[in-house]
Amino acid sequence: MDIDSSDKPLIVNTDFTVLLETRSASFIEARDQIARFLELRKSPAVFHTYSINEISLWNGFSVGLDDTTVITILKKYSKFPVPEVIISYIQDQFRNFGIVKLEKYDNDTLQIICEDPYIIGSLMKTREIGSMAYTENDNYFIPAVLRGIFKLEMIKLGFPVNDCAGYINGGRLSIRINTAACIPRDYQTASVNAFFGSADEQIGEASLANSGVQTVHNTPQRGGEGVIVLPCGAGKTIVGMIIMSKLSMKTLIVTPNIVALRQWKSELIEKTNLSEEDIGEYSGEEKTIRPVTIATYQILIYRRKKNEAFAHLKLFSAENWGLLIYDEVHLLPAPVFRAITSIQALRRLGLTATLVREDNKERDVFALIGPKKFDKPWKELEKEQFIANAVCFEIRVPVAQHIMNKYFSSDEKSQFRIAAENPEKIPIVSRLIDALEGHQILIIGQYLDQLFEIARTFSLPIITGKTPNLERQNLYRRFRKGLIKILVVSKVANFAIDLPDADVAIQISGTFGSRQEEAQRLGRIIRPKPGLNKAYFFSLVSKNTSEEIFGHNRKRFLMEQGYEYHQIKSNIFDGDTGTLRDFIGLATCAAGT
Repeated sequence: MDIDSSDKPLIVNTDFTVLLETRSASFIEARDQIARFLELRKSPAVFHTYSINEISLWNGFSVGLDDTTVITILKKYSKFPVPEVIISYIQDQFRNFGIVKLEKYDNDTLQIICEDPYIIGSLMKTREIGSMAYTENDNYFIPAVLRGIFKLEMIKLGFPVNDCAGYINGGRLSIRINTAACIPRDYQTASVNAFFGSADEQIGEASLANSGVQTVHNTPQRGGEGVIVLPCGAGKTIVGMIIMSKLSMKTLIVTPNIVALRQWKSELIEKTNLSEEDIGEYSGEEKTIRPVTIATYQILIYRRKKNEAFAHLKLFSAENWGLLIYDEVHLLPAPVFRAITSIQALRRLGLTATLVREDNKERDVFALIGPKKFDKPWKELEKEQFIANAVCFEIRVPVAQHIMNKYFSSDEKSQFRIAAENPEKIPIVSRLIDALEGHQILIIGQYLDQLFEIARTFSLPIITGKTPNLERQNLYRRFRKGLIKILVVSKVANFAIDLPDADVAIQISGTFGSRQEEAQRLGRIIRPKPGLNKAYFFSLVSKNTSEEIFGHNRKRFLMEQGYEYHQIKSNIFDGDTGTLRDFIGLATCAAGT
C-alpha cells in the first residue's frame, strides 16, 4: 500500500545516516523493514538514527536480501529522494557480498567459489589469502580448519564470504521447553526466527513442545549462526533455551562467571525437560562434561604460566556439540576468538545487551560468531513494560583543594584514579542511602579500597572477585529475599547477575570511558518490577577532572538508546533528605515514568 509522502518516516542522508520518525503512522512497519539492513545507533523519543555500512548491509544479505530490495525499501519509506551516493554505495557493497563462496568439498577441505577470475586472482596474490589457499586444476581450496581465519581476512579485504559449507549435526539430545513455565514474548519469538533465517516460521506452544530434528532439516542454509541483541532483563536466556529446544543437540554454553553459569543451570532445570544429571559444570570449582555443559570464559583461558598452552580450550572438541552459545558475547577474550576460528562447522549463537566493544572487535564477532540477527531498542521494551522504567542521574562531586593539588601533579592514569576515589563521594552516598530508604540498592565501583571503605563506613556486605562463591551466592540470595537492602559490589557484578528486585544503582567509579560497562550496570536494575516498574541509576563523577570527560563517553550508548541523564548539583545534598527526595521525584515525573 502506498504511503502518503507527508507521513513517510525516513530521511536518508548523504552522510550514510538514516533518521526514522517515531511519530509516523508507518513507524513500526518501516522500522521492522530497515532493521534487517541498517544499524541502529540512537533511539531517543522522536527520531531514531540508523547508519548504512558494510556490516549492516551484510546482515541484510545474510537474511536473503539483495540490493534491489534494500533500495526499494528505502525509497518506499523516504520523505525525500534517496541520494544517488547511497544507492551507488549499496549496489557496490552487494556486488562484493557473496561473490566469494565457501562450499564443502570433503570433510577436511572447503572449495572457494568465485566466478570473477580477476577478483579470485587478486585475492590469491594477497599475503593473507595466498598463505592459506591453494589451487588444483583451476579450482581453489582451503583446509576446513582455516574456515574462520579465511572469513575474517576476507571481511578485512572487503569481500565478506557467503559461507555455504554447512553445519555438523551434533549428538542428538531431546530438549523440550516447559510451556507452563516459559511462554515466549513476541520479540523473543522474532529473535529465534531471525536466528534460523525464517521470518515466517512461527513458534507456538505446540511447536515448542515438539521441537526437534524436523525443525533443523527445514532450516535454510543461512540460518544457524548469529548474534541476538536484547537489553539486560529482556530474557536472552529464554531465547537461547528455545533455540536449544528447536535444535535438540548437545550444547556447550560459555558464560562470563560462575554465578551466570549457575543461573543458566537453574533456568534450564526449571524451564526445560533437562535434569541436573544432563547438565555439566566446567569451571574453577568443577569440571564435569555432560550433554549440556556450561563453562566460564575464565576457565577456558586459564593457564598456570604465561608461556603455557590454554589447557581447557580442548573443551570445544571434548563432545559432539551441535550448538555453541556465547553468553555476553561482547566479552569474548582474545584466546577464545583464536580458538573458535577453527570451530566454524558448529551452529553458533551469541547473546548480548550491546555489541559495543572498546577494542573495536565487533567485526571479529561478526565474522566468527555470525551477523547480528536481531536487535530490540531498550526504550521500546521499557514502553511495553518488559523492562523497568529507568531514570538516570549524574552527580558532579566537588574535589577538595589538597586532592586537586595531588591530581595536577600526577600522570594521566593516576589522575583518573584520584578523581574516581574522591573522598567527597562518600557523604553523597550517605545522603542517597537516606533518601532512598526502602529500596533495593547496589553500590557499584571499580576500586577495591574505595568499596571496602564504603562497606566499613555503612556496615554493608560486600562482594568482590575474591569473595568465595558460596558466600557470594548466599549474599545474592539474601538480597533477592530482601534480607539485605544494600549490597556493595565490584565489577564482578557487571554481567549476568540476576537480581530482579534491585531498583537503585549508585555507581561510584568505573573503567575509564567504557560505554559497555555503563550499559551493563544499568542493566543490573532494569529487570521488570511489580507495581510502578521504576529503577534509578546514579553516577558520581568528580567535578572538573578527567572523570567528567570519561563519564561523557560512558553515557554515550545509553543516551543513544534514549536515556537522559539528569544533573544533580552537589548543593542539593546540603539540604534535608526531603529536598533530595523531592528532586528525584520531580526528575522521575519529567522523564515520564
